[in-house]
Amino acid sequence: MAEDATQRIGLPMTLALVVGSIIGAGIFMLPVSLAPLGWNAAIGWLVSGSGALCLAYGLSRLTRGGEGIQAHIEQAFGPVPAFIAAWSFWCAAWTSNAALAIAAALALSRINPWLSNPAIITSVAVSLVAVLTLVNALGIRSAGRMQIATTAIKIIPLLAVILILLLRGSRGDPVEQLPATPISFDNIATAAALTLYALTGFEYATALVGKVRDARRTLPLAMVGGTAFVALLYLVSSSAVVLLVPASLVVSSAAPFADALASAWGETAVLIAAFCIAVSAFGALNSGILVSGELAYAMALRCDLPEPFSRTRPDGTPVLSQCVAGALAVMLILLNSSRDTANLFTFIILLATVGTLVMYLLGALGALRTARGFRTRLIIMIGTVFALFAFYGSGWEANAWGLALITVGLVVRTVTRAWRR
Repeated sequence: MAEDATQRIGLPMTLALVVGSIIGAGIFMLPVSLAPLGWNAAIGWLVSGSGALCLAYGLSRLTRGGEGIQAHIEQAFGPVPAFIAAWSFWCAAWTSNAALAIAAALALSRINPWLSNPAIITSVAVSLVAVLTLVNALGIRSAGRMQIATTAIKIIPLLAVILILLLRGSRGDPVEQLPATPISFDNIATAAALTLYALTGFEYATALVGKVRDARRTLPLAMVGGTAFVALLYLVSSSAVVLLVPASLVVSSAAPFADALASAWGETAVLIAAFCIAVSAFGALNSGILVSGELAYAMALRCDLPEPFSRTRPDGTPVLSQCVAGALAVMLILLNSSRDTANLFTFIILLATVGTLVMYLLGALGALRTARGFRTRLIIMIGTVFALFAFYGSGWEANAWGLALITVGLVVRTVTRAWRR
């Protein structure tokens, strides 16, 4: 818990952190995966946005005491479910780091075509993870500050494509037709799982243990309000991309938002957009590495991970935890480098989504257990059902990998606790 009350943050800063954490790089590459789904994608955004709001509400009520997600789930269900939630959260964080690194490398390749070779994209992604892991290990005070500083830059491409679509509509110019993909339960489920990944990040506020002023009021307002704002922005901007650029081109694009800007404003706008996207991914990756390190550090303090993970520099930086998370992200990038861009990115975001969903589900169930009042319980129940729906939409491969990671985590915890007795 934070001892110095002056170091606690209020609603404006907490809201900025929520918005900055959600807006990473997923949204900028997501049209690649969503374009073939046609109208299913728009419906998926509505479903995932509504579900994310319900989940954010449930988690904010569970953690509004300010002690962190693992502590509150442990109070509701005991140490093992709490560990599963924290471990899954950690796995989702370092998995997301791989996706962020790839997205940053792809954005840079749009600026310099020499970087567009798949092998070079992989190398750049690995280098970004390594560099930012080193930077964090040397002592970054707060990744949240970087996110706040880059939030305005992140939003520029999102607002720009919306503006282009509005201008085209005001002139009566035609827009692209969405693919004639049949609207079906499976397609909507897939779209909801994919779009949920871009909406994850509001849960990062639950990591601010003891650092939120008036947490019982601040956390629900920041998490629900920030999620609602970003969900609406994502729905409109993502739809604008596929209305400005043919779906056949979006699917093979290394930077769909940049291509959408190029359709109206030329190459200069593309370079600016690519830079904004790279900065967005870079800032979110920095935050993700920091969060990954802090989660492993917290689990080690509870004897759920080996003792070296709890060691820090004099300034409190958990160097080993950050390095391990960085190494795992690099491994994921390298193991999947044989996939083409769209399949690689889709696989990674679905795997990250599954890890996050485990934490969401346990958190929602914990909130449901302590909730009072019909409206509160109904909202949390909707969030719980949505989490189960998103599991289905993630597909068997991502769910199988998620189950495997949980199994590995339980084995690690068992061995660690036996060793540390």
